[in-house]
Amino acid sequence: MPHRPASAASVSTPVLDRPSATPGHPRGGLSAVIMLWCLTRLWLVPTAAGVNPFTGHGRIDPSVDKVYRGWYEVLGNGSFPLHDVTWQYPPGAALPVLAPALVPGLDYGRAFIALTALCDILIFVMLLCVARVAGRGLAGAWFWTVGLAVLSTMPWNRFDLLVTGLAMAALVVASNQRAWSDRVFGVLVALGSMVKMWPVLLLIGTRKGRRTRRVWVAAALTTLAVTASFVLTMPNAFSFLSGQRSRGIQIESVGALPFHLARHLGWSGTWAAKDGSHEFVGPCVEGVSLIMQALTVLAFGWLLYWRRRSDLGHSHALPDAALTATLLFVVTSRVISPQYMVWLIGLAAVCLLRPDTTQRPVACLLLAACVLTTLDFPLLYRELRDDGAPLAIANLYARNLLLVAAAVLSGLRLWRATALRPVDRSFPG
Repeated sequence: MPHRPASAASVSTPVLDRPSATPGHPRGGLSAVIMLWCLTRLWLVPTAAGVNPFTGHGRIDPSVDKVYRGWYEVLGNGSFPLHDVTWQYPPGAALPVLAPALVPGLDYGRAFIALTALCDILIFVMLLCVARVAGRGLAGAWFWTVGLAVLSTMPWNRFDLLVTGLAMAALVVASNQRAWSDRVFGVLVALGSMVKMWPVLLLIGTRKGRRTRRVWVAAALTTLAVTASFVLTMPNAFSFLSGQRSRGIQIESVGALPFHLARHLGWSGTWAAKDGSHEFVGPCVEGVSLIMQALTVLAFGWLLYWRRRSDLGHSHALPDAALTATLLFVVTSRVISPQYMVWLIGLAAVCLLRPDTTQRPVACLLLAACVLTTLDFPLLYRELRDDGAPLAIANLYARNLLLVAAAVLSGLRLWRATALRPVDRSFPG
């Protein structure tokens, strides 16, 4: 049956999330995406766990085997890492760091990889179930499968998979558009934000009025409850705030691009291991850092303006706005770590669950950026950091410009699809 476009009234009037009228996905497509997921994970997860499928030898990423294990030992004694500059996370981040203790029979590193692999499985199953129940295509599952695989073993060596899974689950639950789903959405967003701050950006696209109040109240109450539990049981829960204030320009960020060229033009600065990352130090760095912070404030201001001037009744508005907001945060941040791409891949996958999403071209740009991210880290990272090699710099420029283009395109497409026309603003509904 051919698909008939919805009338203007059906677009602007909130309705329950119903299965799409388009035909379901073919069984062959479902089998293909499951097979690809299995093949990529059977290679990448053992490799991340230090077991090469061919040689049987390998090593676990130092981020897990040294940094996370060090945090685990401190947190296990009942306190947050007060004097560790690498600890720059909200108190909820203690949970995924401590979680490997629940896995019997494995050392810390392999237990951590097993848990992140479980998160990947649950996310993939969720994407398949939504596609099946709602009668939608498999683009979201394909994108998640390929996007994570392109990032090599890195996603399984970071606890960002857990945070991304919470954010994705929140957006999927919110699509039910019922009172209970609003509250669950708020709870999941709050839990994710207590591990890493970025999921709070999902709140920007909540539908105005009663639904926003339900979501924000649920998120606020959950945040207060989790915060109180950590404050009462573990000292130094908010020590991470002082580390965030001293952040500089990390060498992979958009703000670092001028300094990579300046190193070859007589600039007297250099890089240093600082605040848990490799950052530029020297003339003009502090000024660029202030500019990046100002751009973050401007991006947030634009999001608030978009929210005021837009119709948030569109079913795609919430996930699309979540991707736009996170992209704007990433490109204006003083730090762009490789794991930030996991966030974007997850949010884009949820957007692609909807046939009416505005973000399909953005997802294509993100997939290309993932390829260049893997070339940058770990393949060309040492050449970029130590030598400023032309190939490494060119790769970083291409990756970051792709991210900037994706952020601009995402914002433009979101605005065009949701902005109220003058006649619409006369009847706010």
